[in-house]
Amino acid sequence: MTNRFNNKVVVVTGGSSGIGLAAAKAFSAEGASVFITGRRQDALDAAVKQIGGRVTAVRGDTAVLADIDRLYDAVQQKHAQIDVLFANAGGGEMVPLGAITEDHYQRTFDTNVKGVLFTVQKALPLLKDGASVILTSSTTSISGTPAFSVYSATKAAVRNFARNWMLDLKERHIRVNAISPGVTDTAGLNELFGGGAQAQGTRDYLAGLIPAGRVGQPEEIANAVLFLASDEASFVNGVELFVDGGQAQI
Repeated sequence: MTNRFNNKVVVVTGGSSGIGLAAAKAFSAEGASVFITGRRQDALDAAVKQIGGRVTAVRGDTAVLADIDRLYDAVQQKHAQIDVLFANAGGGEMVPLGAITEDHYQRTFDTNVKGVLFTVQKALPLLKDGASVILTSSTTSISGTPAFSVYSATKAAVRNFARNWMLDLKERHIRVNAISPGVTDTAGLNELFGGGAQAQGTRDYLAGLIPAGRVGQPEEIANAVLFLASDEASFVNGVELFVDGGQAQI
């Protein structure tokens, strides 16, 4: 590991599991002071032990604006500014057209769109000029998936946030990019696919559709996040970086 993020302050929402946890671990290993959020205290406590280094966990739901305020209050107690914001918290369920309820729609948009919007907007006073903001989108932003239309619509919205916010923040030289993972081996994916043998069968089927011949690992997505956050990506702005084994390209 290098020390690319030595003395940097990094915020990762949804950092208690999956891609967020992998990114938090990677940032910490490269010297950053990391703040993570999650809705379950037990998962946060376990994540803190895995991440190590200078990590602070703040329990909260990014769909709740007061919880976002508490996150940034915690940051300000220790630091004057944020260098990297990874707005990663999100989730979804598979519900086909005809069975979509108002609750499903509201819950998904609140978490994936409202949460991302206000996570970034409320960070603006703390974000350092020249900071990096990374948003978690998905390959579903450009491709259709049966029974996944509401989730896919939220991720298309997130991708377009990056396009527009880089213009809103250009005077401050804050870069805003989107990372779009493909099928990634996480606990959330296992739950989405029904768990157990059913989930494994779905995962194997999807792996056969990916040019790389396998599903991704959270650490591989985290590596791309760290690239976008780093000085190596200083001229990368407003992009949607697909980390999906090539699936979105066919």
